Amino acid sequence: MFSSVSGWIYLEAGALPSQSIDGTVILEPFQVSLHRIVNLMGRLAVHFVGLALFIGISSPSWAAPNILLMLADDMACQDCQPYGNPEVRTPHLKRLAKEGLVFDRAFTATAMCAPTRQQLYTGVFPVRNGAYPNHSQVMPGTRSIVHHLRELGYRVGLLGKTHFGPPDSFPFEKLTKRSSREFVSRDVNQPFCLVVASNSPHLPWKAGPQDYDADSLTIPDYLVDNAETRAALARYYSEISDFDREVGHWLGILDEQGLAHNTIAIVSSEQGPQFPGGKWTCYDYGLRVALFVRWPKVVEPGTRTQAMVQYVDILPTLLEAVGADPTKVDTGLPGAKDGGSGFDGRSFMGVLSGQAKTHGQWTYGVHTTQGIIAGRPYPIRSIRDERYKYIINLLPDSNFHNTVIESDRANYWRSWERDAKHDDHAKRLVQRYIRRPAEELYDLQTDPNELHNLAADSRYQARVETMKQQLTRWMKQQNDRGIETELAANQRKRRRQQ
Repeated sequence: MFSSVSGWIYLEAGALPSQSIDGTVILEPFQVSLHRIVNLMGRLAVHFVGLALFIGISSPSWAAPNILLMLADDMACQDCQPYGNPEVRTPHLKRLAKEGLVFDRAFTATAMCAPTRQQLYTGVFPVRNGAYPNHSQVMPGTRSIVHHLRELGYRVGLLGKTHFGPPDSFPFEKLTKRSSREFVSRDVNQPFCLVVASNSPHLPWKAGPQDYDADSLTIPDYLVDNAETRAALARYYSEISDFDREVGHWLGILDEQGLAHNTIAIVSSEQGPQFPGGKWTCYDYGLRVALFVRWPKVVEPGTRTQAMVQYVDILPTLLEAVGADPTKVDTGLPGAKDGGSGFDGRSFMGVLSGQAKTHGQWTYGVHTTQGIIAGRPYPIRSIRDERYKYIINLLPDSNFHNTVIESDRANYWRSWERDAKHDDHAKRLVQRYIRRPAEELYDLQTDPNELHNLAADSRYQARVETMKQQLTRWMKQQNDRGIETELAANQRKRRRQQ
């Protein structure tokens, strides 16, 4: 077998040489999982010479991959061409899909900026890491991607949006547009991890070409089709095109500097947009994310996977990809599933290498309304498998309330309320957003937009009970006390937004 120690590759018992071709010795691993070899060598042929093959002399032929992680801001996964919307111009995301792997079932656990980013950077779910309300921060002593990769010899930088805290838990090298170009080329002997955190397509939806024809857009059935919605959607789509431009910019930099061949390029959409059922909910429109991974010679180009992964899985995957063992990592937080201080997420390196077709059985959602702009206590929890979504609304006798309803910054909500007075579809969408039952169950195969609640249907009671029990077990493991956790949300807020 092979192992990696401080970036070096060693030959261990269990790998035998076969016939040589043109003087090159070919090694045939003996009962070695392919994805471990992929981690260490990137599917490149490893060349050892003479006795070094058999006495364990290290070879520097494997170079640790660089990492480029790009994040959108409030973008639904279905709102781009690779995820089925031909009306949104995203040529660079189309390119990335052709050159890498597209995840059809990737999820964040919270459809809000600060909790989403901090679970991604820590590999720990929001309640356990402490950053479960919006504009919140993780528990003191929490360790993040910065600590873990620096210990492996990486420089780790951030360009763009922060939305995390305290600083000791996220000691990124903060970059500007100019310094970020220098950052990736600074030292060819040191691998880098660069996070590019865009502000698009977050409100106010003013960036981008602003040339979408509102009248020609196709309006999905989870939105009210009227002039105001069309105008808002056109502005939102324009900002997605602006994010796509940023993706193209950074893919171009990798190409120009000769770095693309040894860089893991990851692009994700963060959570859903500021339309009802998206951001600040536990519906798939909010929690399901676009996720693209390109890694030449490791990830097969032009492929898709149905494996279910979560944001907390990404950091463990990256650590395994660069040769570390993510099961041995200390997050700085107690309460892991095994009683220790490890990640909540698990590496999906096997999915990247093509050795695994599945990953998780369940994905989870946790929403805290207390602490958002114009929010009132309204805790929501969810659990999803490959086909069904179960949601519990812990204060169903209350009305859901947020900035969409109060201020209507995107200039469409008042038109929904107006249309609800005479249009049944609009009325149902308005009521669905404000007033929700204690339990919701959706068959995502037949009802992907989660408009037909099956929770009260007697045919699904066994499924409801199974998913409720599993969700309860997860909440207990996360020390999530539901309503009590919601009411304590303000204690986790940062004193000022970063």
